[in-house]
Amino acid sequence: MSEQIFIAVAKVEEVAPDTVKVVEVGGRSILLCNTKDRIFAVENQCSHAEEPLACGRIRNGWIACPAHGARFDLETGEAMNPPAKDPIVVFPVRLTGETIEIAV
Repeated sequence: MSEQIFIAVAKVEEVAPDTVKVVEVGGRSILLCNTKDRIFAVENQCSHAEEPLACGRIRNGWIACPAHGARFDLETGEAMNPPAKDPIVVFPVRLTGETIEIAV
């Protein structure tokens, strides 16, 4: 298996606790989420409604789609309730100093 390549996408201070930030990497819209004292990175699209998740509510490690309320676990991407059944894409995150890096 090849080694993951991490790309710097934001500074930690740009994603305050319980907020999100949209970044573009390689033509993909990726959502950085700060919750539970961690930074998560997920594709900015609901697997059910194909709506952006950026306006969704985040709490305790999950994000809710603003269209129909489907919740997704930010660590695994798994759908937590209907109407979503399929997971969302998650990306590995690492912090290098004050820089957020993700592998895509």
